[in-house]
Amino acid sequence: MTNDRIKEILLDLEACDIDFTVTQTGKESKRVNGFYKPDTHEIFIHNLNLKTDNMLIYTAIHEYTHHLLTIEKQENDPSYGCACKVHTQEFWAKFGNLLTIAEQKGYYSIGWENNPELKELTEDIKTNYLEKNGQLMQEFGKKLARAFDLCVESDIRYEDYIDRVLCLPRNAAKDIRKVGAVEVNPAIGFENMKVVASVKKKDDRAQVEQEFLQGGKSPSTVREMMKAKSAESRGLDPKTKLEKEKSRLEKTIAQLTQRLEYVEESLASL
Repeated sequence: MTNDRIKEILLDLEACDIDFTVTQTGKESKRVNGFYKPDTHEIFIHNLNLKTDNMLIYTAIHEYTHHLLTIEKQENDPSYGCACKVHTQEFWAKFGNLLTIAEQKGYYSIGWENNPELKELTEDIKTNYLEKNGQLMQEFGKKLARAFDLCVESDIRYEDYIDRVLCLPRNAAKDIRKVGAVEVNPAIGFENMKVVASVKKKDDRAQVEQEFLQGGKSPSTVREMMKAKSAESRGLDPKTKLEKEKSRLEKTIAQLTQRLEYVEESLASL
């Protein structure tokens, strides 16, 4: 597959006004299959790492996701892609959406169903591990809720019981109790059950659960969907979101500056 053809496919997935280049390096790399240069908008793919065009397109879409988000984010944050974390939840959600479009248009296929052993193993994992673990954690949550009630009745500090008797991290215990407190389909697995259980309204929980049950969406995609819906319900336009982020960053900088002054004074006195 030529570089021009790869670029043509990427633009068909999502148009972009800012031009970019695609270069197959003709090399192998033990570190990465490809990389993106945000300052020059160049996509490089180590094509000798990749055995098929299908794998080549997957890597190209990954790097193109970096390009699309870089263009979008650099309008408000020139450092994006250069001086910040780029493999965020937003990135994985965008990447997943582009892969879905690529599958729909016939450019890419994950193809797990075509391997009989993998197909059988997948059903085994979903039924006997993801779902059963979900059921177990659901029951676990109800047990912890009962333990909480018994601690209250006996004037026992529940947090101490969690810390030193069960030796559970408090946040983990909190998540498990949440899963046990609401009706969630264990077929989606415990990690996704935690996401559903965090939604306050029953109808909204049902919608999020359905997104997981339908398949084809990554957890990051579902979380970003929830985040966008929450922002919409609160009437947060892009400007308001940026102003809130600016305020948070200013507070963080002030705290770090204060801490730096303290450290410098402490060093000077030693």
